[in-house]
Amino acid sequence: MAAPRFRYRSLEDFVIASEMTVDGLLDNGWGAPMSIKGVQIDAAVLFAGISSFTERTAEMSPVETLTYVNQFFTWMTAEALNEGHGIIDKYIGDQVMVVYSKAFGSEDPFKEAVRAAVRMSTDDVMDFGPHIGIAEGPVIVGYAGTPVRHNCSVFGAPVALAARCAGVPPDGDPDAFANHTITFPAESATGLAVPDLVAHLLRDPEAGDIEEDDTGQSVWKLTEPFTRSLKGRGEMALQQLRDDLSLRINSFIVEDRTRDSVEHLRRANRYWPNGRQPQKP
Repeated sequence: MAAPRFRYRSLEDFVIASEMTVDGLLDNGWGAPMSIKGVQIDAAVLFAGISSFTERTAEMSPVETLTYVNQFFTWMTAEALNEGHGIIDKYIGDQVMVVYSKAFGSEDPFKEAVRAAVRMSTDDVMDFGPHIGIAEGPVIVGYAGTPVRHNCSVFGAPVALAARCAGVPPDGDPDAFANHTITFPAESATGLAVPDLVAHLLRDPEAGDIEEDDTGQSVWKLTEPFTRSLKGRGEMALQQLRDDLSLRINSFIVEDRTRDSVEHLRRANRYWPNGRQPQKP
């Protein structure tokens, strides 16, 4: 498949503009039509979710929770699409799923996904602490659903594997610490080099500065492979790109920003928890 000359804004735009790999109707076994339409591609899938989401939102009102997750989605989407050719597949609860492929214009989909994950983590000014998983392989971009409703999404083993990787703690140890972790199968990490993955974080390209700790080393480290059991996949060799900086000074505390945002909506008469009230003259 030739590289596109423009950027797709959605998976559906990509499917509509592509030749189908499969396009047919099946009987669902009860006499109803079941559509099978899609385009098979190789891709890298990225899952990013909010750390400790349940605990952090337990005391929030519904509108505060909505505001909280939308701040996360807005921030992570901007970082995911800041450069390159990623396409947002979906927002799921507190997670965002992004897909990268040569079919979308990426030169190296896996490396592009990792670099996006590094941006998400390094620019985490509101301290979401995103846990991120990435996996690559053949997928199909297709329509799932029934004649009642169809959604265009990505399906294949890399989707579930990326989601499983996102849940792996530092070194696979729930008691270990890392400021941020990006987890992926070790076989995908062949040839990865930290300087190349963090080069887009240059503060002063002419001076060659990158984010460093007090020893002059990059705060990002690529771990040695380690083996962990993943649900539905068994034992797998994984690697992580880790930010081991022990202290990060963030510009905002997202919980405070969430409360302030909802209060702003209330003062602007754009939030009516007890029903819309007539404005005073």
